[in-house]
Amino acid sequence: MRFYKLISTLLHPIVIPTIVVILYFLLIKNNLSHSHKVTVLSLVFVASYLIPLLGLIILKKIRFIKSFQTESIKERKLPIALMTIVFYFLGNSLITIPNLRDLGFLFYTTSLGLFLIYILYNFKIKASVHLLSFGICVGFFMVLSRYYAQSFTITIIVTILLSGLLASARLNLKKHTTREIYIGFFIGVFSSFSLNYFL
Repeated sequence: MRFYKLISTLLHPIVIPTIVVILYFLLIKNNLSHSHKVTVLSLVFVASYLIPLLGLIILKKIRFIKSFQTESIKERKLPIALMTIVFYFLGNSLITIPNLRDLGFLFYTTSLGLFLIYILYNFKIKASVHLLSFGICVGFFMVLSRYYAQSFTITIIVTILLSGLLASARLNLKKHTTREIYIGFFIGVFSSFSLNYFL
């Protein structure tokens, strides 16, 4: 059980955006200087990690949520709504910068994915946000592969394998049903491909 908790923590949704941006800078040739890359990475880290963490701490302090796991749909609604907005504005900030357009697309995709997750809450479906983040990662690099005519096969395969490990952890911890796991992952992939046609 500790192993599954460790996997669930290490591959937490608030960690994934920063990792994806690091991978992007490592795999895609970019004219940005090192200092600019550090600035972008810092912005992403603050928006995708520190803000959600601070938000959860505040919500727990005012007893809006019982724990940081936000296990019920009721507890998840406000944090997901807030992060949908944060990622939208992050995408909006980056999409207009030529060298960062790809990252703007990434965060628009994340915002769309979270919005779809939120809609499903109204149908009592608690789709996995953990798997959503990995679905977005897979979809993002598939889109980039097509756009740059560059193979990211290893990155995509490793991400899918980690998705399987994470899915197993979430199921063993009884945080989600198999259906919720699949829905979360495929919403992520769908969000990437659907936005690719509009941006």
